This record gives sequence, C-alpha cells and structure tokens, in this order.
Amino acid sequence: MLNHIDFIDSHTAGEPTRLIIAGGPDLGTGPLLERLARLRHHHDTVRRTVINEPRGSEVLVGALLCPPHDPSASAAVIFFNNVGYLGMCGHGTIGLIASLAFLGRITVGEHRIETPVGTITAHLNPDGSVTVANVASYRSARHVAVTLPDGRIIHGDVAWGGNWFFLCHDHGYDLQGDSIATLTIGANTIRHALVAQGITGVDNAEIDHIELFGQASPGADSRSFVLCPGNAYDRSPCGTGTSAKLACLADDGLLAPDAEWIQESIIGSRFQARYRRDAQGQIWPIITGRAYVTMVGQIMSNPDDPFVYGIPQ
Repeated sequence: MLNHIDFIDSHTAGEPTRLIIAGGPDLGTGPLLERLARLRHHHDTVRRTVINEPRGSEVLVGALLCPPHDPSASAAVIFFNNVGYLGMCGHGTIGLIASLAFLGRITVGEHRIETPVGTITAHLNPDGSVTVANVASYRSARHVAVTLPDGRIIHGDVAWGGNWFFLCHDHGYDLQGDSIATLTIGANTIRHALVAQGITGVDNAEIDHIELFGQASPGADSRSFVLCPGNAYDRSPCGTGTSAKLACLADDGLLAPDAEWIQESIIGSRFQARYRRDAQGQIWPIITGRAYVTMVGQIMSNPDDPFVYGIPQ
C-alpha cells in the first residue's frame, strides 16, 4: 500500500522550504514543544522520508504545519532538516506564509505563528513580501578566540537568533559564489573546533550554525555565508542568522532601533532587517523577504521501497 504526504515547495531568496500540509503524523494536542518531542521520538521517519534523498536533498528545510495551541494563532509549525530539528527558521517562516497565501488560507495582514522557540508574528504585505517579527535575540559571548587545526586563531561572537550562531569576520576567506566549496570546508572546520574547545551557547547548547561575513555588493550592508546543520549552506541571507547579527550590532551600538540593515547572502539575495528594543532592553529582530511557490505535490511512500525512509545520512 502506498501512503502519501501532501506538500507545497517554495523558495525564499533562493533557499527552499518544503511544507507538509496533509498526511503528516498525528501529534495530538498541547504545546508545540510537546508535539515536537513526539515527532522526534515517535515519527522521525516522516522527517527522513520528506527531506532525505531520494525524495529530497540536504538543501531542503522541511516544515510541518500543525494546528495552533493558542486559538489566536493562525498556524503552528515545526521546522526540520536532513539531520534533525530547528528551533526557528526565518526563511522557512516567509515560505510558510507565502504558501498559506497561495492556498488561500490567509490574507494580507498580521498572523501569529507558533514555533518551538516561541510565538512570532508574520505580516503578509500587499506586495507579497513577508515581514517576520522574530523571537528576542541576544549575544551571549563577544570576540571569542578559536584555534583552528592549522594553528590560526580566529574570533567570533556567539549569539541566539532562534538558533545558535558563531559569527566570524576574521576567517580569511573570500565570500564569493565560486568559493562555496572552500567556505563549506572552512565553516565546518570552525564548527568542529568549537566543539573541541567546549565553546557553546547558553546552557551548553550546541552552536550548530556558522556565519561568516565579508564585503557586500553595492546597496547592501553585509554579505554572509551561513553553514547550517547537516553541512548545507543557506542560499538565503538566513533569517535567524540575520537576527543574531542584529543582536550583535545593537549590543555594540552600531545600529539604532528601526534603522535598516540590508543583509546579502552568498548568492546575492537580500533581506531587509531592523530591530526594536523593548523596555527591558531586549532586541526583537524584524526581517522582510519574499518567497515564491515552486511546486505542489505528493510524496509517495511504498513499504517495499528499501529507501522508503530516505537514504541514511
């Protein structure tokens, strides 16, 4: 018997999102973190089927659409990739909103979206772009020295933007599109060095995103290369990575609240970004980008298929 999962694909600034809209597992009710735990421990085959080859690829970010726990929310979503689950995904949220609009499930205006790291708001703008007000972001460590296997010492900030990032400027690489293979190896080396030297986020959280910065093209403030968990690079400027960057800029006094920051990706796509600061001094990033629906389809799962749950990673 063939089982199927209905999905809709989109890309946000070049980075793909695969949204499961029907046929996913029954995770019950309750807070989203509880449902994420059920998905991780009892239904991880769904993640592997949807994302891994031969039906997916390491580039894809998956999103499972769930009924919201909070009745004031428009939707709840759990993000995942080829190696596990993500707390928040900025480009994926933009893709989610564009996909729900394409399906006629939402209209122009503000929508509350539950994620595993908290409820965010996403505004579908009249021109089709999406503005995401992310979770509070912050820097936990500044100018951390990291020794690489070749003896070089680099420095970076550790910051939270919905995922944990190591943000580095003095890496020595040229951030150009023809250097992606070199950048991937270099960023992966940095990630392993963080683990080896015990450098973590708060509460020993793994820093699973590496963000390298370089000279931007005219009209942008910064260019980045982001290596995601699973060793795929982000084609978009990375919403949570941009949020982590804003937290560092705000902490250094280099960017005022509501001042615009244009973040450029390694492929040249861009997000518009700004932040607001609340009465307690917390930084709340606001990211605007655009997503395009690319495919609507069904994933077929045949129990006789030796790779029904994907090729192991």
